[in-house]
Amino acid sequence: MRITIGANPPPRLDKALARDVPEGAALSRTRLARLIAEGAVTRAGAVLDDPKARVAEGEEIEIIVPEAEESHIGPEEIPLDIVWEDEDLVVVNKPPGMVVHPAPGTPSGTMVNALLHHFGGKLSGVGGAKRPGIVHRIDKDTSGLLVVAKSDRAHHGLAAQFEAHTAERAYLALVHGVPDRGDPRLRGTRGVASEPGGVIRIQSGLARHKTDRQKQAVYFDGQGRHAVTRARVLETYGHPPALSLVECRLETGRTHQIRVHMAHAGHGLVGDPVYGGRRKLPARALSTAATEAVGRFDRQALHAAQLGFDHPVTGEHLHFEAPLPGDMADLLELLRGGA
Repeated sequence: MRITIGANPPPRLDKALARDVPEGAALSRTRLARLIAEGAVTRAGAVLDDPKARVAEGEEIEIIVPEAEESHIGPEEIPLDIVWEDEDLVVVNKPPGMVVHPAPGTPSGTMVNALLHHFGGKLSGVGGAKRPGIVHRIDKDTSGLLVVAKSDRAHHGLAAQFEAHTAERAYLALVHGVPDRGDPRLRGTRGVASEPGGVIRIQSGLARHKTDRQKQAVYFDGQGRHAVTRARVLETYGHPPALSLVECRLETGRTHQIRVHMAHAGHGLVGDPVYGGRRKLPARALSTAATEAVGRFDRQALHAAQLGFDHPVTGEHLHFEAPLPGDMADLLELLRGGA
């Protein structure tokens, strides 16, 4: 691929290429950086392996883009709940308990294994390997909606929307207590603020916990990755209220973001084994049956209920909703009648 550098180029090679490579080439800035590091970018026959190299208007840059390699991940015939599909993308309603992508502890039985079987040969090659384009993820024990790219053009278009925070994501979470903007404790919690419409905004940095590497933690003063969650109470349960159903909307999508932010606000998710979801309920707030059901709930009570984005190829705005999975729906039904 030969690229001619346009007028007034950015001072760095990687940024100039990211600007001037045609969109149809489906080469992200990350992919271009990798190609530069691999020596696949040349100018007049000389290799350019420094992303900070200076370029000038009119210079011709050659990029050798290798064919995407076959993925080492194997297809598996695992049922999927397909909500939407066309030639570029698929929207899936993930059940609780399914891992999205293979990892050392879960090399198979994942959503990617299932998608490889479902897609056949129609796969994104972004990153240099043929596999489904996982643009965003949800935790193993969280249920709900995910969009996955089948083509490179869809992958880049979707990734850009998630990076720009324009994709809509709303989750339903069953939490301990009732987040109340009038609560002095909540008002005094750093990073927590009120917004119109009964919304509580939680903003912080998020990064790995300093001592427990399996957890994420809240940080301030420029530490961690910027994260914003907006929470709004939909229902309360118990007399006095002991639990509440909260709609959480993500401005950003960091690892464990809702779970960490709600715990930081003092309202951890029911069933969350990592962030304090095993709290004791107030005595006699709920019926015995409801109290026991809450104690038995063995995963974080979190569901990705709504997902919206612009189709990366057609431009059409798409919006999807997924009903609660059976375990969470049954628990809420019991709570509604068990106060």
